[in-house]
Amino acid sequence: MVSCTSKLSPAESTRVKDQQGFTLIELVVVIAVLAILAAVALPRFADIAEEAHSAAIEGASGALSAAVVLTRSQWLAIGSPGATLNLPGYGDETVDVSIAGWPTGSNGNTNPDGMNAAECVGIWGALLQANAPSVSTTTGDDYLASINGGNCRYVYQLNANGSYIEYDPNSGEVTTTLL
Repeated sequence: MVSCTSKLSPAESTRVKDQQGFTLIELVVVIAVLAILAAVALPRFADIAEEAHSAAIEGASGALSAAVVLTRSQWLAIGSPGATLNLPGYGDETVDVSIAGWPTGSNGNTNPDGMNAAECVGIWGALLQANAPSVSTTTGDDYLASINGGNCRYVYQLNANGSYIEYDPNSGEVTTTLL
């Protein structure tokens, strides 16, 4: 039978007692500091998500506005031929424009006063061809298209705020309302 016992010297015994870990007070202080940091940082991170939604809406609005201006520029470049079906030289040549040169659809409509939600979907798809946010007349896509006072209204669906982009086919004006 082999017995193995070890005695610690007084210096070693003191060192072991000194290495017992955190005290309860230190643990409470660390938890309190972390709680304060979380309380300060959490609202900032919540705002980041809302800022991202706003940026997405503003980006889509800017793209739509630029596409409307480019469409009218193409209409002017070919000599302002009046109301035109399938404007030549722009995109896939499916954009219809009014007598003033503003986009009015992609399904044979050149009358800005004859707009409906389907024409609004057609304008969005014809003008914003590559990697555009999705739009339809039913919920489930990025934007919900409708008519509001003769204007195309695209309501952002990825949050519940009701922010929207509005396009006026009589003047070519694109406005953004962030709620």
